[in-house]
Amino acid sequence: MMEGLQAIKYERGKLQVLDQLSLPHEFVYDDVSTCEEAFDCIKTMRVRGAPAIAIVAALALAVELEHKKDGANEKQDLVKYITSRLDYLFNSRPTAVDLSNSINLLKKQTQAAASFTTKTGDSACAEIRGVFIKTAEKILEDDYTTNLAIGRYGAEYLRRQQMPIVTPVDENEELRYYTTSPPGTQGAPDKTYRKLSVLTHCNTGSLATSGHGTALGIIRSLHKMNYLDHAYCTETRPYNQGSRLTSFELVYEEIPSTLITDSMAGALFSRKKEEKNISAVIVGADRVVRNGDTANKIGTYTLAVLAKAHGIKFVVAAPTTSIDLETETGGSIKIEERAKTELTQITGAVVGKDGKVDVKHTERVAVADQRVDVWNPSFDVTPHELIDAIITEKGEVVRSSKGTFDFKTIMPERWRAQVGGEERSGKVARVLPSEDGTQFQMEV
Repeated sequence: MMEGLQAIKYERGKLQVLDQLSLPHEFVYDDVSTCEEAFDCIKTMRVRGAPAIAIVAALALAVELEHKKDGANEKQDLVKYITSRLDYLFNSRPTAVDLSNSINLLKKQTQAAASFTTKTGDSACAEIRGVFIKTAEKILEDDYTTNLAIGRYGAEYLRRQQMPIVTPVDENEELRYYTTSPPGTQGAPDKTYRKLSVLTHCNTGSLATSGHGTALGIIRSLHKMNYLDHAYCTETRPYNQGSRLTSFELVYEEIPSTLITDSMAGALFSRKKEEKNISAVIVGADRVVRNGDTANKIGTYTLAVLAKAHGIKFVVAAPTTSIDLETETGGSIKIEERAKTELTQITGAVVGKDGKVDVKHTERVAVADQRVDVWNPSFDVTPHELIDAIITEKGEVVRSSKGTFDFKTIMPERWRAQVGGEERSGKVARVLPSEDGTQFQMEV
């Protein structure tokens, strides 16, 4: 069962999407009953985050099909309708590989259903619609399960980077430490470790996924497992997903947290690394390509450079659906450029003279000369050399001593199908218990 915030509410035939432009001051859910409404939600960033975008697109078409808006009574016409609608939805956010992967899966399942059904006419159409709807619902379900696994693997990876404390802990500082058995041991005496702090960028939590989140999901897991001292989040200009959304989620879940501007990260690492045990920058990904290069919200590359300079781990949290094996390097990733007004204007709730926020009264104001030229790419690409680990629902993939990433071990079938070459290596697997006692297998 999903817990906490939900960006997407769905029951068969009905889809509601949280308008994230209204956050953090009010909750407004938009009814989405057509692909056009889903496209608009994605394009205007009322819904955002690679997993959430894919889910909304898939479920919007599922709602159309549940209500038979296709009007088809022959399977060929229905397949043509589904294909054209999916092609239309793809253009809402071409950078997000989750969306293209979901669309490819839905097309494949639709065509398979049409090929194998022995029925004709309306009966065949009903069967094909049912296959599509169940596939779209499975995308939603699988994303949540995936996020929980990413959270657990990421938390355990970061815990294993910590060294035990040798000197006695001051009783006034006890809350900043935890005691547990050393990673990878059984029956060994417990040791004491410092809780760790992390920085995250953009929004990768429940508001960007089906629930729990990817990078923010790791932070949630760290907090739940009592490993977390403090979480820092950047405001993430120009669209402020960090200040509007991530800070909201952290406060909502009562996770110790602090908001900083994007340009403060270097100063934070320099001045607070030792004091707060800042151990990692954790980010999500719109796309991870075969060599490990990662496209993510603009500003991610800067943070990777700063983390490298200060000896801080740089960690990408991404489901395997975000890994694009067909694209070899980040140089081939298409980067979306957005409107200049995102930099030169800003919308927000009005603050009264008494200091209170009037959530019913919003204004759009200019923050720059409107004549200035603007370059506004949505994403940048972080070279794989700057990434220490990529955390997936199937375990961690760590940069090798040669500076490379090998995804064969966690997705051997996809690797063989899309890349070819070597078979899966004979590496052992580490099994870790989840927060609810479930066992997850980690490839190592």
